[in-house]
Amino acid sequence: MGVDEVPMDDKAKRMRDLLSSFYAPDPSVSADAPSKSAPLDAINTGSFDADQYMNFLVQKSSLEGLLQRHVEMAAEIKNLDTDLQMLVYENYNKFISATDTIKRMNNNIVGMETNMEQLLDKIKSVQSRSDGVNSSLFEKREHIEKLHRTRNLLRKVQFIYDLPARLGKCIKSEVYADAVRFYTGAMPIFKAYGDSSFQDCKRASEEAVAIIIKNLQGKLFSDSESIQARAEAAVLLKKLDFPVDTLKVKLLEKLEQSLGDLQLKDEDISYYLLKSNDPSKLEKNPESVLATAHEASVREFVEAVRAYRVIFPDSEKQLIKLAQALVTMNFGTAEQYGKKRIRSADLLCVLRIIWRDVLLMDEALPEAVLSEFSLQAAQITVKHYVASRYSHLLQDISDALTKVYVGQKEGVEEHPLQVALEGSKKAVLQGSMDVLLDFRQLLDEDLGLLVKLKDLIIDWVQEGFQDFFRALDDQFLLLSGRNNSSGQIHGLMEGAQGDKVRAGLVLVLAQLSVFIEQTAIPRITEEIAASFSGGGARGYENGPAFVPGEICRIFRSAGEKLLHHYINMRNQKISVLLRKRFTTPNWVKHKEPREVHMFVDLFLQELEAIENEVKQILPQGLIRRHHRTDSNGSTTSSRSNPLREDKLSRSNTQRARSQLLETHLAKLFKQKVEIFTKVEYTQESVITTTVKLSLKSFQEFVRLQTFNRSGFQQIQLDIHYLRTPVRDAVEDEAAIDFLLDEVIVAASERCLDPIPLEPPILDKLIQAKLAKTKEKNPISQ
Repeated sequence: MGVDEVPMDDKAKRMRDLLSSFYAPDPSVSADAPSKSAPLDAINTGSFDADQYMNFLVQKSSLEGLLQRHVEMAAEIKNLDTDLQMLVYENYNKFISATDTIKRMNNNIVGMETNMEQLLDKIKSVQSRSDGVNSSLFEKREHIEKLHRTRNLLRKVQFIYDLPARLGKCIKSEVYADAVRFYTGAMPIFKAYGDSSFQDCKRASEEAVAIIIKNLQGKLFSDSESIQARAEAAVLLKKLDFPVDTLKVKLLEKLEQSLGDLQLKDEDISYYLLKSNDPSKLEKNPESVLATAHEASVREFVEAVRAYRVIFPDSEKQLIKLAQALVTMNFGTAEQYGKKRIRSADLLCVLRIIWRDVLLMDEALPEAVLSEFSLQAAQITVKHYVASRYSHLLQDISDALTKVYVGQKEGVEEHPLQVALEGSKKAVLQGSMDVLLDFRQLLDEDLGLLVKLKDLIIDWVQEGFQDFFRALDDQFLLLSGRNNSSGQIHGLMEGAQGDKVRAGLVLVLAQLSVFIEQTAIPRITEEIAASFSGGGARGYENGPAFVPGEICRIFRSAGEKLLHHYINMRNQKISVLLRKRFTTPNWVKHKEPREVHMFVDLFLQELEAIENEVKQILPQGLIRRHHRTDSNGSTTSSRSNPLREDKLSRSNTQRARSQLLETHLAKLFKQKVEIFTKVEYTQESVITTTVKLSLKSFQEFVRLQTFNRSGFQQIQLDIHYLRTPVRDAVEDEAAIDFLLDEVIVAASERCLDPIPLEPPILDKLIQAKLAKTKEKNPISQ
């Protein structure tokens, strides 16, 4: 064969030689042809020389090698004997089996020849009789076949003669499909005999077909007809050899105009939402008819696409554009619907409707790859929905905060700030949990669109929370009036009452920032880690989408700034009172004091308002109140110094000089008191800091004026009256006493004749003020 033999190992060669030696009559045939160049150890060849082989072994091998070779050859001889014995046994059994088989065949064949001869005689008899029947019936069969052909021909002729009447009936009943089928079936006969035998029938049929073509054209361009009906009309026109290619542009324009009717509408969405929530209401809801019509319209559009592909094979690109335009419009509707306050279940229902339509169109137009095209549109829709949910959450928090204004204006709520704080806390935490639960439903949905968007949705949720809290920080700035956009809430703040409410709102925002940092962010972080882990579609090079540490830093800083802003706002209000107090009178010509000035009442009202606000919002502090006696050193001013009281009998000039000297000496020996400390989120800390700033402003306004004796005494009287209620409101009495004394010292330094009021007169005026206050407010006293 010209093909190299497959090399065999020693055992296979040995088996082959055994078989050859067993079956070959000549032992020389089983062995390989002798070769002059065969080696001495070629023991399996026919030219093997035992004596020469033994001499070769004795010369080349040692005694141990000869013994080893002896053992190997003895083992080989034993194996060969065993193999030969097995071959003999196996072939002996086969020979016995073959002999038995041949005996059985001989026994079965006996008598078979006789049966075969009888069968052959019977077959010949049947064949002769069949030939006789065929010869006797041949003439009649030919005649029957001829009559059958004549009958079929007469039927066709009758059909041709009846065709005009049939076409007329089809026109009346508008069964144009049957009419076209009848006419196209008769066309071969008209082509062959239309100019001779069936001339009249052909003319009448063509007139009827002309009417059919006209009616089909009218149906094709009728707006009242369905898309499927118009597509069927186009198919029928093409079967009638009408040049429908000239109508392609108009037909596609009609199909494009019908997209508006196919676009998903609000009533369709309402129907499917009703269906998903409570199917039993569908029979009572008239909108079910409209939604069913939408589904039917989409199916008609799909059938029209199939028909147009058959009619216009080159219209694939235009049909793809129309299908993509319909998908884009439906996703646009879903996007607008997603901007409303809806649940994710409602959006999923809309996406299921669109996805069902996409799958239907994908079957008719697979080249459009609408599933991939829909994925891009769905990505935009879901992303906008996620953003709108965060926007609504931000609006809910703003609405909860603006209840401060409503409560103050209507006067319904007893503690409007506390209500606003609790409502805003709930809006932040519970609202965030509801949003995450809503987004979780998007991830759990097995819709083909959303499965591919899972990683993107996780990234959008995390990025959304990051951007949401940044926007919330900006909203806090807006509501607090710390930026230039405060005009947006100007309508909520009118007059002094509006300023008062705004200051309370700033305090609410400060405490809410603390709540977000310490409670909301850790809780939201846990939920995101549990339900929204993964993502990474945005790329790891951009870093994590949600960074809770950054948000905590933002709101920690915002809370501190808002708390200081609240204190500054309250201090500015008090500064306005101080400015009016010190700019209105002529302090050089001031009259002798007869009562505590009205400014003190206004100052205490502001202090009371501050206390009312902080008690609603801030907790009480755990720090021990710093009383006056806690200080080792003296923090009193020169007015309370015993040395000064012993010298009241001196002359006015000597007394004033002595007071100034004692004041400076007292400052040298006073223990230093820390006036301004870090503001804590406690009632006492905020009130104390506000009072300290106010008294410092009081001192600065005093330093800008020049007083006569009566003006100085009026300041002394006002400060003495303020000392008790102010000390009761703050936690650091020592610092407050120090600041009150500093006001009096500053007034004495700016006084032309600093002679203080006598203690009895001072006490008498204060007692009169207390009695007057008690008469006005008996309940509070």
